[in-house]
This record gives sequence, structure tokens and C-alpha cells, in this order.
Amino acid sequence: MSHKSDIEIAREAKKKPIQEIGDKLGIPSDHLLPYGHDKAKVSQEYIDSVQKNETGKLILVTAINPTPAGEGKTTTTVGLGDGLNRIGKKAMICIREASLGPNFGMKGGAAGGGYAQVVPMEDMNLHFTGDFHAITSAHSLLSAMLDNHIYWGNEQAIDTRRVTWRRVVDMNDRSLRQITSSLGGVSNGFAREDGFDITVASEVMAILCLASNLKDLEKRLGAMIVAYRRDRSPVYCRDIKAEGAMTVLLKDAMQPNLVQTLENNPAFVHGGPFANIAHGCNSVIATTTALKISDYVVTEAGFGADLGAEKFMNIKCRKAGLSPSAVVLVATVRAMKMNGGVAKADLGEENVDAVKKGCPNLGRHIENVKSFGVPVVVAINHFVHDTEAEVQAVKDYVKEHGAEAVLSRHWAEGSKGSEDLAKKVVEVVDAGNANFGPLYPDDMPLFEKIETIAKRIYRADEVLADKKIRDQLKLWEEQGYGNLPVCMAKTQYSFTTDPNLRGAPTGHSVPVREVRLSAGAGFVVVVCGEIMTMPGLPSKPAAENIRLNDAGEIEGLF
Repeated sequence: MSHKSDIEIAREAKKKPIQEIGDKLGIPSDHLLPYGHDKAKVSQEYIDSVQKNETGKLILVTAINPTPAGEGKTTTTVGLGDGLNRIGKKAMICIREASLGPNFGMKGGAAGGGYAQVVPMEDMNLHFTGDFHAITSAHSLLSAMLDNHIYWGNEQAIDTRRVTWRRVVDMNDRSLRQITSSLGGVSNGFAREDGFDITVASEVMAILCLASNLKDLEKRLGAMIVAYRRDRSPVYCRDIKAEGAMTVLLKDAMQPNLVQTLENNPAFVHGGPFANIAHGCNSVIATTTALKISDYVVTEAGFGADLGAEKFMNIKCRKAGLSPSAVVLVATVRAMKMNGGVAKADLGEENVDAVKKGCPNLGRHIENVKSFGVPVVVAINHFVHDTEAEVQAVKDYVKEHGAEAVLSRHWAEGSKGSEDLAKKVVEVVDAGNANFGPLYPDDMPLFEKIETIAKRIYRADEVLADKKIRDQLKLWEEQGYGNLPVCMAKTQYSFTTDPNLRGAPTGHSVPVREVRLSAGAGFVVVVCGEIMTMPGLPSKPAAENIRLNDAGEIEGLF
């Protein structure tokens, strides 16, 4: 049994030159723009050339609500991709890029784990191919041009009290959440309240992940609302004339990054919006391209199915015309026990009763995913201490809920351990029983969309929103934004807005604190309960243990 750390396993990987990975997919090497030997961007020209190909089958990996016990969604995505290749399928995985903030904080990286990882792990968790820097720069350019516009006479008559465009940096830095900018007198402009979000919460990130090409990207950037005038009319990015230069900065970032798994299977890693405050899926361009060059595409959506999967279905699939053939719902025995009331320190001991008690969280996610018309397979991501009786308890529970659970050992064994899961998924996909449809129609009023998600996915009794919020939604409907989907910003730890409420609670209400219009990305963000668009670092950040060793290798990144 291996007890190597993820980074040690990743370091021992027998990587192939990225051109060979491209060969597997039939991408000619002159259409790969290499970044070193082990990563490359795929040219827009090549992407355009495959659009008439047949479309492969799309498989979404999602999970129960995250717990400190760990679920392993990315690990399962990678393991399943390798497993599909192992049983002779032409399969690809599509995941998100990692944000620096959580890497140096407490959440860690985003490349999978154990023997189900994407490499180069260090690069992916650090600067990678510079996409996030490009997004940060494009966002900052607009911030600078907006304040500059106000400084040089404010031709658009912007009300400086109503500038909605905040700044971003890709780091967890709580001291920047609320600041005052332009202090220091006349030469520095007009002092105003301001603040920073983390780069992955930027609307530019959401747009990059939803845009179908550079033209679409530029149009969406231009449509972003950056401020309001005194008469409350919106000022758009195109009024500041920033969208052209922003597109130039994002030109390369728009192209998907090709890398490989430990088993040399192809993976696109591209884009990375947060799933609790944004839509939490990798880019549409990566997913749609993968579907044109492979038969099975495995992708994931952030956090639990109440957030990631809901947004994947209602926002990403709706906007990109995608239709998933199956959903893999990741659960662990440890997380079931934690939902069943066991403390983290006691998770190593067998406790079948606690497993059973924690299963309703899984049951509710199964029902929710099925309500989109897509069949579900439950993947039990195996941990060393799981006992047969505990695993059986989960399998029995899932069976009662009209699905099947498969134990998968990809973390310890790679594709050998995920073969059973891969076979089951192929069986479900090829049966062709998916009849996908989003949860609500485009033309439903915005507040009703919010209520639909709150009642049908979170199982809440009511949505609490004061008149100001309801009026704001009505105004946006009058301005022609009523057909947009809603992007719910809420805690990932619970079906409710209370992060401490585990299991499958009912009888709760969903308080809406504010609503924000992302007119460029094409959704309305609904902020529920306490949710941070700029995380902070924990008392002992992971960064304290990250360093270069004597061999010049990175230590402490996980």
C-alpha cells in the first residue's frame, strides 16, 4: 500500500512529450502551441476545423456536499477517464485550473490525488500557462480604464457611488475585501469605496469559460455592467472602450490547455470559476472541443451537486447546448459517517450505523440529479480504512434509491482500480436513457427561478428577499435580462445557507442578501447567506510549508 504524497507520485510520473498526447487525439503537432515539454495550448484554427465532427458522450462527475473528510471529485474524474481508456474507449477528461489562493491557503490543489492525477501537478497548481494572470490583467485593465475615465472628465456621467466593478487578485487576502481607493488628493482621482475579489470570482473568468470564440468573448466583455449613472442607467464596459484591449490580453488564455494523466491519457485543463460564487465548471470551449475529438468526455463541476451540478445543467449546458448522458456522484464512506455525526478524529473506526444515518445527504443528491432527466451512477471513492460492511451499507442505500453504487480504487491503483466504475458508466451511457432538460425555462421570472432552485434542489420552504431585491429583479426583467439563468452563491457545505447543517434538512428558508447582474457572462448572481467573494487564509496557511528542496524541487504543495 503506497503512502507516498501526491507530489511524490506526480514527480515519478513517466510523462510523454505533449505532441504524443496530441497524436492520441489526432491533433497535428503544428496545431499545438507548446509551453515546455508537457503542456500545450490547442490552436483556434484546429478547434474550428473539428466542429463538424460527431459529438461524443458527456459524463459529469459531481459529489455530495463536501466535508472535511474529503470526497475526491477530481481524483474520481481522472480515475474514470483513465479507466475508460483502459477498457479501450477513446476518452478525455476536462477539469478546471487551480487558483493560487486556495493552494496557499487550506483547500490545496486541483489535479486529483494518489494514482489518479493530472500532471505536471506543480505547474498546474502554480502559474501553469498564465491563463489566470491574463484574466487578472484584463480585469485590472478595465478597473484602471474605468477610474481613468472618471478622472478625465467622466464623459459617461458615472455616479462614483455606484461603481460596481471591483478589483481582483489571485490570492486569499481578506484585508482587501473592502478598501478606499484614489486617496491622496486631486492628482489621484476621486476617493471612493472599493474592494477586491479573488480572480476566480471575476466576471471575466465566467465569460472566458462560457464564450464560444474570441468574437463572442469580446462581445460578452463589452456587455459587462461596470457602474450606474445617477439616473440608475447602466454603464457598460463597451462605454469605457476596454473590451478590445481586454480581448487582446485574453487571446491565448481562450485556448484550452492539453496535459496528461499519470497514465498518459489526454486531459484539457481550462478555466476555473469558483462554484459557490460563480458557475464552477471548466470552459465551454474545452468541453465542446473534447466532445468533437473523443467518444467519451468526463468533466466535473465544483463542490456538491446542489451547486456545481445544478449550475452545470442550468447554466453551462443551457448556454452551450450540451446534453449530459450520465452523472457520476462521488461519495465516500468517511463523508457518510461525518454526515451521520461522527467527529473527524473517529472516522477510522467502523460505524455502519453512522454510515446509514449519513446516507440521506447522498439520497437527496441522487433525486436532484435525476430530476434533470439524467441517469446516476454513485462512485464510492475508496479509502484505506473503509470496511466491507460500511461499503455494503452505502450500496444497499443507493439501490433503494434506484441507482447503483460502484466501489472505485483509483486513488490507490489507478485505472486498474476504476475499471468496474468505467464499465458501469459505459453501460449506463450506451443504454441511452438520458432525457436531459434544465430545471426551469428561460422565460420564467427571475424570482421564480430562484424559488425553483431553493425548493426543488435545496428543499427549502421559502425564499426570503426584501422589496429592494425583488424590485431590482423586476427592473432587470424590464431591461431585457429576465431570460437569464440564475447563479446561486451559497455555502457549499450544506443544502441550506447554514454551513453547519449537514445531512438532508427540510423546513429551512433561503435568505437572499443581494443580487448582482453578470450581463456579460449571462446570468444573475444571487447571494444567499454569508458567502465570501474574497476568501481569507487560515491561521496556518499551507504556504508556510511550501518551499524548494536542495534538488530544486517543490515541497509541500499537495
